[in-house]
Amino acid sequence: MMEKNPSFNELIEKSITTHWDRDALTDYKGKTLQYNDVARKIEKIHIMFEASGVQKGDKIAICGRNSSMWAATFLATLTYGAIAVPILHEFTPDQIHNIVNHSDAKLLFVGDVVSTQIDATKMMGLEGIIYLPDLSLVVSRTEQLTYAREHLNEMFGQRYPKFFRAEHVHYYREQSPDELALINYTSGTTGRSKGVMIPYRALWSNADFAKNVLDNVVKPGENIISILPMAHMYGMMFEFMYEFLAGAHIFFLTRMPSPAIIAQALADVKPIIMIAVPLVIEKIIRKKVFPKIQNQRMKLLLNTPIISNKVKEKIREQVYQAFGGNLYQIIIGGAALNNEIEKFLKDINFPFTVGYGATECAPIIAYSDWKEFALQSCGRAALHQEVAIDSPDPENIAGEILTKGPNVMLGYYKNEEDTRAALDAEGWYHTGDLGTMDAAGNIFIRGRSKNMLLGSNGQNIYPEEIEDKLSSLPLVSECLVIQRGEKLVGLVYPDYEEAKNLNLNDADIKAIMEENRTQLNAVTPAYAKVTEMEVMTEEFEKTPKKSIKRFMYK
Repeated sequence: MMEKNPSFNELIEKSITTHWDRDALTDYKGKTLQYNDVARKIEKIHIMFEASGVQKGDKIAICGRNSSMWAATFLATLTYGAIAVPILHEFTPDQIHNIVNHSDAKLLFVGDVVSTQIDATKMMGLEGIIYLPDLSLVVSRTEQLTYAREHLNEMFGQRYPKFFRAEHVHYYREQSPDELALINYTSGTTGRSKGVMIPYRALWSNADFAKNVLDNVVKPGENIISILPMAHMYGMMFEFMYEFLAGAHIFFLTRMPSPAIIAQALADVKPIIMIAVPLVIEKIIRKKVFPKIQNQRMKLLLNTPIISNKVKEKIREQVYQAFGGNLYQIIIGGAALNNEIEKFLKDINFPFTVGYGATECAPIIAYSDWKEFALQSCGRAALHQEVAIDSPDPENIAGEILTKGPNVMLGYYKNEEDTRAALDAEGWYHTGDLGTMDAAGNIFIRGRSKNMLLGSNGQNIYPEEIEDKLSSLPLVSECLVIQRGEKLVGLVYPDYEEAKNLNLNDADIKAIMEENRTQLNAVTPAYAKVTEMEVMTEEFEKTPKKSIKRFMYK
């Protein structure tokens, strides 16, 4: 199968030349680049690389909020034959310095905010730091780079004296499917970041999977909204790369997307699909939808069989409009969706599905279209991938989820030990997640193996399952369940805004949490009962993917 991979860079080239006059990338509420403008930016960056001595295989780091220039720089890096190192802009300056140094990056492209936070003297291996918005030099350590930037337009003019046209677009072709395309550093929920080496075959395979499941939906010219950071494989692959190859028009939310900004952008852009992490969906539904349907009259109507379907249709239409009114489906991933929200969406027949992936698989492992999606699962093995459960009875006894196929990484950069732990001799990637699989191949995640707690009587406790129930209880905004000695403790960050609306003081909040504990324990097995609740005054620390950094609260 591997021999048949077309060149991924060839697909980029083909999309640009085919969709030359279409709109390609828009900074939301800002300017739009057509595919031909993107080609021009790529060409200028290539000239800059060439004149400043960048070789094929050199590492180019990119760190900034999503923007069309971020996207163009990333495309320019791959199509030149260099290796991209996308860095999450939410990382601390220290983390950014470490990743730049660890990856041996030669150049670093930075966005407006990042440029003010980093310290060039802590990254002495760099030959230059380039400002993403206009490609100006923040730091140049070679005369070649300074010259290249100062004469960039002139060199471009000399190379294309008449016009720059589609027939001038010729990109580097990767030499083999196993060639390294990018190094993606993981979000670090476990403390230490690892550089995941992603080969071209994984990018091709993920794009081919998306094409296979969405080709009749995402047509050239369709609108897409990019909310997740592109430096995260999930946002990169399914809100940018695949859509760019499909000739779609991608809108970047350049600011930190709050639920209010997202809601506005959805109304303006009317995307055909939406890729989201559970937190965004849960917030929109809890704030915008639940208040309207959780009054007595509504509850009565929903429980009256004859009326209930009509009411559900009306609610579905409202939720549908809240997401722009043009969606084929919402694809949720990155973490588990809360059961109550999932049941509600299924109940009103809303088009959503939950997928499963990992940076190490660039990222897709499992997926099902919303019409086939089984409740509480995360789909079935994705196209090109095999999935197995390491368990004597995969249907009933949870085991580690293993996956194999072209999506799997080459290993961790300069880290033999972790690579050996993650990839076995047969090429199976060990995800560290626990799951079961039913006869139809639907995969059900039971938790992270490293989060699993051991009860006093040797029972396995999956904190995620308890947290899911807890997060649906009154005034709970975010929560974690941790183990102290033999006791389980619930850490809760309350919805202070709601508490203020209800005129509740700290003592009231504490009393409500105690009541929540009683309710929670009524629905959990004896070995998984929570013995105390602790009220947090500040939100939990989170990774850029918006999952709580558990290791900080152990």
